[in-house]
Amino acid sequence: MKLLKYLPLFFFGFLHAQEEVVHSVYFDFDKFVLNEIQVKDVVDFIKKTDSTRIESIQIFGYTDDIGKEAYNFKLSTKRANEIQNKFIENGIKSKIIVTIEGKGRILIDDDIVENLPEKRSKNRRVDVVLNLKPLPKIEIPGYYNSIQKKHIIGDHIYLNDVLFERGSSKLTFKSKTELDKIAKLLLKYKNLQFEIQGHVCCTPPYQKEAIDKDTKKRQLSTNRAQTVYKYLIWKKIPKERMTFKGYGNTVPLGKGTEYDRRVELVISKV
Repeated sequence: MKLLKYLPLFFFGFLHAQEEVVHSVYFDFDKFVLNEIQVKDVVDFIKKTDSTRIESIQIFGYTDDIGKEAYNFKLSTKRANEIQNKFIENGIKSKIIVTIEGKGRILIDDDIVENLPEKRSKNRRVDVVLNLKPLPKIEIPGYYNSIQKKHIIGDHIYLNDVLFERGSSKLTFKSKTELDKIAKLLLKYKNLQFEIQGHVCCTPPYQKEAIDKDTKKRQLSTNRAQTVYKYLIWKKIPKERMTFKGYGNTVPLGKGTEYDRRVELVISKV
């Protein structure tokens, strides 16, 4: 497996699924001014992203549920504008910022009483949403973008459009749509058996695996592979045909970290 990172890479076409990346900035109660650390963090979030992939930036401001609606709407707008101003001050072009909007207060369900102060603090925020252009598809010997009529053992089906939010193992709607197509082909080619492999990127050098924000455990690649496994079972693919395993960050493809956030099917029997 480790030899894969030395294979030459070629590119063709484009993916169809646009990716969104969200960074949240939290504010003190009734405040809209950022401190130096907050400014650096949110500006670095933009500047560390591949600028050729940034299609647009959206900025949405929010408040907690305390206070009058009109006041909170103005406060949320001030928070969004503060982020925009800091971006422009730090050289981020205003033309790619397509939305600056105050959304007002976020109401909390009446039956939620546990950790109420913490929940309110998480609502005093601005969400910066990066809309990213799709990554070019990768072509590697033995790698395919869909199930083929004929495969050999060891072939990889790189699930380009099966995307997850950063740090999450939950499937997006677009991912489910793509898996529906894969499932139909797997039902057609009934002899194929395979391992579902989960991979992650961007962990510290001393960590082989990432934390799943949904379970709070360091098993993100395994959880993503298992999520796909369970979905395919739901689509009537027999359990006997597939296994799943998380590989963490141990099998990079060698062409940028974004390509290493992936799930693959690896053919084990034909």
